Amino acid sequence: MPDTAFARYVGIDYSGAETATSSLKGLRVYLAEHDALPIEILPPVGARKYWTRRGIAERLVEISQADIPTLIGIDHAFSFPIRYFETHGLAPDWPAFLDDFQCHWPTDRDHVYVDFVRDGVVGNGGERQGNTRWRRLTDQQAGGAKSVFHFDVPGSVAKSTHAGLPWLRFVRGRLNNRVHFWPFEGWDVPAGASAIVEVYPALWNRGFDREGRTPDQHDAYCVAAVLREADQDGRLRDWFRPRLGAPDRTIAEVEGWILGVPGRPHEGRHDG
Repeated sequence: MPDTAFARYVGIDYSGAETATSSLKGLRVYLAEHDALPIEILPPVGARKYWTRRGIAERLVEISQADIPTLIGIDHAFSFPIRYFETHGLAPDWPAFLDDFQCHWPTDRDHVYVDFVRDGVVGNGGERQGNTRWRRLTDQQAGGAKSVFHFDVPGSVAKSTHAGLPWLRFVRGRLNNRVHFWPFEGWDVPAGASAIVEVYPALWNRGFDREGRTPDQHDAYCVAAVLREADQDGRLRDWFRPRLGAPDRTIAEVEGWILGVPGRPHEGRHDG
């Protein structure tokens, strides 16, 4: 058996549509094992036809509580550009950011659409806005990744990010340090631990035949497949340590990093 860091690999294609309890065709989960290609994981019997954001968060807690090292990739941003922290006077502290964001954007509540907060019907999103020109360092290095504040355009991750961030907070609170949120809790994942990472399926999804999968299924499948392959062939070790000098690394520890984006061999200024 290959010398790998993880025994299971989960790919999640996310969606910021409707509410946290809506059954969404765009929410897909695939799981791969050491010696098995990814298979789709469906909601529990008797639940909705498709996953809900709440259901996925609860399932992630269950997966991470098991004593099986699991690498989980989710395709929405885990944090915001450093300019957001500076503009709103926030400490460069990821757990505090999650608390502050959920307070203003309570998109984990039942019956709350992201657009309800955007329109001022619920929460206080007007006090925590960003600018479409602001992009994280990892977004710049990933090429086509859009700003987390760029709503209502094709390929946008803004809505799924604004819907998903409170659920990262939920999972983190339930697990109480039993899972490693990379890179916020360190660039090195402790041996034997499970980890949750941000992924960008567009980096990988052209490398696999669709085989009848929908685009959402295909993205989740590709994430699980590539995480498994990268752990087996050694690429994952390099992905966990992207090429970043000290100033950029400090920024990335606040903004987050997309797994598989290599970084850059020299320093430079970030957007804003």
